[in-house]
Amino acid sequence: MTTTLDTYRTLGRSGLRVSRLALGTATFGTEWGWGADREDARRLFDRYVDAGGNFLDTASTYTEGTSERYLGEFARGRRDSLVIATKYSTLRRPGDPNSGGGHRKNLLASVDASLDRLGTDHVDLLHLHVWDDSTPVDEILRGMDDLVRQGKVLHCGISSAPAWQIARMQTIADLRGWRPLIALQVEHNLIERRGELDLFPMARELGLGVVPFSPLAGGVLTGRYRTRSAGAAPQDGTRTAFNVGLGAVTDRSLSIADVVGEVAEDLGVTPSQVALAWSIQNPHVTAPIIGARTPAQLEENLAALAVDLDTSHLTRLEGGDSAGPGLPACPAGQRPHPPTDPRRHGDRERAMTS
Repeated sequence: MTTTLDTYRTLGRSGLRVSRLALGTATFGTEWGWGADREDARRLFDRYVDAGGNFLDTASTYTEGTSERYLGEFARGRRDSLVIATKYSTLRRPGDPNSGGGHRKNLLASVDASLDRLGTDHVDLLHLHVWDDSTPVDEILRGMDDLVRQGKVLHCGISSAPAWQIARMQTIADLRGWRPLIALQVEHNLIERRGELDLFPMARELGLGVVPFSPLAGGVLTGRYRTRSAGAAPQDGTRTAFNVGLGAVTDRSLSIADVVGEVAEDLGVTPSQVALAWSIQNPHVTAPIIGARTPAQLEENLAALAVDLDTSHLTRLEGGDSAGPGLPACPAGQRPHPPTDPRRHGDRERAMTS
């Protein structure tokens, strides 16, 4: 059972070692109306890194660039011990169509801008952020490979893309001797499990470490919403109202959240910790991304590493809801089989003291 951040796993088909929880930094900055100011962002960073965490996730357009600027500032003096992941492809300048997309022009410009904000000469992991149907995949792959050869990027990953396209890209990279993808970011939690249908098996076979985002379903699994009988009205905060507007709060999602709350009560922990523990203990998952806004939230999230869900808990959490349309049903409480070749797929756990 993993109980500390300084228990590391290799990421996908690489030797890169990352913590079992990644710290998402989309909350670094207040430009979006609900983030952490500089002082709180610094506390979040220091607490995570001092606890042994080394895996930090950002993107070129998070909080209008503030996320990368803060992260670069905070990382000074210990950059070499950190695994910094950023992403490109979202629009950087409104009105300029070439400042977004997966194509080579935006790729090179976006990475250079990220390096400047981060104050570093390389990023450890670069993700294609949003799928772009108009850019040929060989243009994306060759551009990423060129950046690797230049030393600006060490490893490549992808986020929120169709499984068949990722499989196609991985095959092309292997055939042409280009740097393969080693990481997959996908939304995955007890409410959103559709990735288990094709993305998870694809990642296992092709050597991509799964790094789920939104493990708390945008806050729905934290218990901040009323139960089904009380309706779906938000209780607090701009982010809460935003999730309601997106349709994330439904009878189905609240029903699942109710079960999470019941398990949490039985264990004497919080719903957030149960939802995170479920993701951490999934053998297909390398490191869920947590997105704390306050130091108190971060402490609560880190404590999930010590929560041990047994078969009866998994049966309750997974048995009352299917994982999505078309997904082959698994017996309640059973997890997918782990990869058979841990050397290739990154499922070794290593306890290392930092």
